[in-house]
Amino acid sequence: MKVCFFNRSYWPDQAATGQFLTELAEDLVSRYGTEVTVVAGRSLNAAREETGSRWRLVSRETHRGVAIRRANGTRMRPVRFAARASNYVSYFGAATVASFGLGRPDVIVSLTDPPILGLAALWAARRTGARFVFLCEDIFPEVASLIEDFQNRAVNGALDRINRYLLRNADGIIALGDRMRRRLVEEKGADPARVHVIHNWADCDAIVPGPKDNAFSREHGLVDKFVLMHSGNVGLSQNLDVLIEAADRLRSKERLVIAIVGDGSKREALEAMTAARGLRNVRFLPYQPKALLHDSFAAADAFLVSLKAGIEGFIVPSKVYGILAAGRPYIAATDPSSEPAQIARESGCGLVAAAGDPAALADAIATLYDDPAMTREMGARARTVARQYDRKVAVQAYHDLFERVAGVARAA
Repeated sequence: MKVCFFNRSYWPDQAATGQFLTELAEDLVSRYGTEVTVVAGRSLNAAREETGSRWRLVSRETHRGVAIRRANGTRMRPVRFAARASNYVSYFGAATVASFGLGRPDVIVSLTDPPILGLAALWAARRTGARFVFLCEDIFPEVASLIEDFQNRAVNGALDRINRYLLRNADGIIALGDRMRRRLVEEKGADPARVHVIHNWADCDAIVPGPKDNAFSREHGLVDKFVLMHSGNVGLSQNLDVLIEAADRLRSKERLVIAIVGDGSKREALEAMTAARGLRNVRFLPYQPKALLHDSFAAADAFLVSLKAGIEGFIVPSKVYGILAAGRPYIAATDPSSEPAQIARESGCGLVAAAGDPAALADAIATLYDDPAMTREMGARARTVARQYDRKVAVQAYHDLFERVAGVARAA
């Protein structure tokens, strides 16, 4: 079977969607013998450079058996809308050029980075006779509403029409959770027979529960503290202002540390908010590369998974699966219908607090802080639940779906 993916972020880019796609592509090659090509962009935040030539519109390289076509667009720092738009449009144009000469893949899969990318992938599928699968990492234009420096009804209307067009013309649609599936069917008009739920994942062999007393904890003075951690993007969708307000209400908890690990567009504002309130129980720690996540995750007693109210299902926070694998409980500060809240309720591995409610979040943090035995018990349940969302399980689900969509008979 031959599968081609379109997504701007891919190895060695460290964005979450790029890391998931890299693991999926490499596992399809190594475990199933699939021929995989990825039409990717240049990395915006990689620890190392790609090997292909950056001076060509499209360059080629191979990494761990995956053929990579680099569609070389601009690489402006995505702080403002103009820079993001330039990166999106230039990559889309180069990806369209890269789509020629793909041969005859069985399946062409588009992710949503950038949101218009599916058009290039669909056109390539129709031109080559391949099946088209739309992998909805995010749903637009609702996710675009999180952009604070640019709001345009015409642009959002165009994104909505593009999204609905891709859903109508897809041979298969992948949603990252049940809430997203309902959004696609009930609000976007997707054919329910074509929508398949495949969760994002964590590698339960690579991420395992670790001791709190480790190098990361010692470096940052966390060994004897109760650590409630947010790890990952410090951006617009996480609504972390509420976490700072909750920390303000918890000043009396002497051993409590709210650790915000990562970077993003909201970090500077949150640091200013923390300083203005004179909070000593909030610490901002640097982004941790994947290789060092084991110790940083083990430093936490519990995690926060937060999401702005109303955005649930349009975005599915993938960090929850790594938290489960690390054997730690979490607080889902989200709408009750969101995937993290549903997992926490059904498995007993976490607590749910209303999105945007600092009092509810503070109460949930205090509950875990005041009952260490319950917190540890929730963590043990989390590790058990993680097996349902293991990397091997998800990759097999993708492989089997691609076979069905392509009409390729499974080998006996």
